[in-house]
Amino acid sequence: MVSPAIALAFVPLLLTLIIRYRYYFALFYRAVLVRIWKDCVTGLSREERAYQYVLTHATPGDPDSILDAFDVWCSKMEFISNIGPKKGKILDRLLMEQSPLTVLELGAHCGYSTVRIARSLPLGARLYSIEMDQRNAAIAEKIIRLAGFDDDTVELIVNPSDEVIPRLRSDYGLERLDFVFMDHWKKSYCPDLQMLEGSGLLGKGSMILADNVLFPGAPKFLRHIRKSGLYEWKVHRATLEYSKGIRDGMAELVYQGIK
Repeated sequence: MVSPAIALAFVPLLLTLIIRYRYYFALFYRAVLVRIWKDCVTGLSREERAYQYVLTHATPGDPDSILDAFDVWCSKMEFISNIGPKKGKILDRLLMEQSPLTVLELGAHCGYSTVRIARSLPLGARLYSIEMDQRNAAIAEKIIRLAGFDDDTVELIVNPSDEVIPRLRSDYGLERLDFVFMDHWKKSYCPDLQMLEGSGLLGKGSMILADNVLFPGAPKFLRHIRKSGLYEWKVHRATLEYSKGIRDGMAELVYQGIK
């Protein structure tokens, strides 16, 4: 049996750990524990609960209203790893500067970033959004159409990215990607980027923006872009969406081609 004196000796260490990692504990509570409890109580998925909130609090046909409703739900109720409003402003700015005509999104999830991208596109542009989870894709489809975007502006493709990317040219008639947004499984960032490089769809000046490269992190992806010599790149430092004190960042890549 541990003596009281020894147990007390560990109290300062325990308090130090709790203080140092308090933001991570808060994230675990919101992202995991609350989700499990709500899943059991409601019988709905977290994404379905988010959709119900947006449906009752946003204005149909108004993308800004839909994004605002999402942000309220994610910051005050449950955590969903959308890009969020702070990092979203970086995405908005880059889209306005680039005015891309053909955009690929890897990871629609429940449609937040899809709506955010679609509202910033110039007239005549098209967004191809890939989501592998059928239940999440069904929610994303509803959110996209609720925001007022039709199939001519946003095409939602329900399949794993590693199956879709090799078929973008043959099945979807794409010749070039002007802008790529990555926010799917972080372990897929590097192989998917390499597939895009091999597809011939990236041209000089094509931009890739990858979220969450520092937390949870995409180390293989970052190593690849450092070593490949194919990109001019930088990381936009930020904090994790809807959280405090957890450092994160988005990698911005501009394809230069083989030198």
